[in-house]
Amino acid sequence: MSLQILADQELISLYLSGNEGAFAQLLKRHKDRLFRYINSKVRDADLANDIFQDAFMKVIMTMKSGNYNEEGKFLPWLMRISHNLIIDHFRKTNKVRFLSESRTLNEEFTIFHKLSADEKNYLEERCETELESQMLGLLDHLPAMQREIIQMRIFQDMSFKEIAEMEDVSINTALGRMRYALINMRKLIASNNIVMEY
Repeated sequence: MSLQILADQELISLYLSGNEGAFAQLLKRHKDRLFRYINSKVRDADLANDIFQDAFMKVIMTMKSGNYNEEGKFLPWLMRISHNLIIDHFRKTNKVRFLSESRTLNEEFTIFHKLSADEKNYLEERCETELESQMLGLLDHLPAMQREIIQMRIFQDMSFKEIAEMEDVSINTALGRMRYALINMRKLIASNNIVMEY
């Protein structure tokens, strides 16, 4: 049986049963796309390689510990792990200012801004933090497909081409999902009386 024709989930099952070649196939299948994504964020090939290796080490540890449950969504899960490692890197190097994640019901979302904290006065910063907190809360009311595309486009800064490739859909389909997500967000903003200007 050729491993190349198997779906990610089948390869994961084989790997967990002791087939190391199955993981090698997973790595081969996704390594180029993942490295390009990481490198596009950190713009340093050596650093990107370190984060890439850390991401796959985390994948291995999670699988080996029996905590992997992202059935059928291996690549988005892998991208999310990488995204979080990139954020951790920026946090450690103080290159970005982070907003609290504790205000959102969905802990998968992490917002960071390439702004220094002293660029805004205290009131402006509090207003912006509160607004973004409310916006994140509203995402939980969107259908899963629309919530995921907003996460990928806005929070992971992926292009529509990257989203289309990851979701195995056309660019027009990805654009359409984003359009409906934004329409629904506007409705939620209106019904929750969220003021967008301050």
